[in-house]
Amino acid sequence: MTTLVLCVDRSNDIGRTAGLELPIVGWEPVQSLVTDVGLADPEDSSVNCLLEALRVARDLDDEREETVVAVVSGGGDSLVGADRSLSAQVDALVEEYDPESAVVVLDSANDERVVPVVESRVRIDSVDRVVVRQAHDIESTYYLLKQFLADEELRTTVLVPLGATLLFMPILLTQFAPTVALAGLAALLGAVLLYKGLAIDEYLAEIPERVRAALYSGRVSVVTYAVSLGLGLVGIFLGALSVTPQFGPESIVLRTMQFTYSAVPWLALAALTASAGRLLDELIGTDAVSTPYLNLPFGVVALGLVVRGFAGWFLQREAVLADPQVLGYVVTPQQRLAGFIVAGIVISIVGVRVAASMSGEGFDDVAQ
Repeated sequence: MTTLVLCVDRSNDIGRTAGLELPIVGWEPVQSLVTDVGLADPEDSSVNCLLEALRVARDLDDEREETVVAVVSGGGDSLVGADRSLSAQVDALVEEYDPESAVVVLDSANDERVVPVVESRVRIDSVDRVVVRQAHDIESTYYLLKQFLADEELRTTVLVPLGATLLFMPILLTQFAPTVALAGLAALLGAVLLYKGLAIDEYLAEIPERVRAALYSGRVSVVTYAVSLGLGLVGIFLGALSVTPQFGPESIVLRTMQFTYSAVPWLALAALTASAGRLLDELIGTDAVSTPYLNLPFGVVALGLVVRGFAGWFLQREAVLADPQVLGYVVTPQQRLAGFIVAGIVISIVGVRVAASMSGEGFDDVAQ
């Protein structure tokens, strides 16, 4: 029975610190790696992770188990590339040593996220989390604070929003009531935290490169996206103009329904334009169009009809909209809503039929 003792380093701190390519396999190479990493950066917690892997392997050897100790790490510029590199290293170890189980040793929550990746390749008997003990006195607190201030990423994430909040606080307190000023500061701080927490800054940083690649590739969707953005702004503008200025909390629902009723056709047209661009890209780039792209325009129209129908029901019920007449017959709000719902369902079914006929799949397969 062979047990694989894996020291996992997702961010490749060990490889960069020691200047070596991983994986490192074997007791003596890992023991030598401990010295290299410790001499390069004695404060790195990876040293403790490597020592813990050696200790686990030694204890298993004392119990007459055959062990293989190894250090694997991620590589690449993105998390996906790092995980793929780590997966390839684990695959090579499993193919060479054919272990029956593994013990994973790690020292951070980031490394713990790759446990399912390892578990998909070899059975994991134990996950050993290394926690470094620190002295909880004033000197250690000062040292940790100094290390925190030296980290540029942490400074920009924590200190910049906090400094901006303290800077704006006296300005807002002199211009507004304390409750309004504090509410505004809390909302601003929450927006900044969400901006960083959801990695919106990384997404925005990638947008110019994506737009450049799309322009060079000649995609039609670049133009249709710009058109859909303009149509969406038109819909928001017309929806805001349609709102009747009323006062009182009871008018919030009506104003929302007025905005929705006027804006939905333009927003649906914007979504339809964007989906048409994606559909044209598929038609130009491939011989066949996948079913979701065929269903999308019909789904957008159906959803727009249903939403507009519910908004119209509210407005007609409150006499904001006049009762329509069809062939001299007055249509009630319930009948109006039912008509929009039925129209949305019919368009959805037509979309499924069209997608099935054009893709060559059965109706049941497309519906699923």
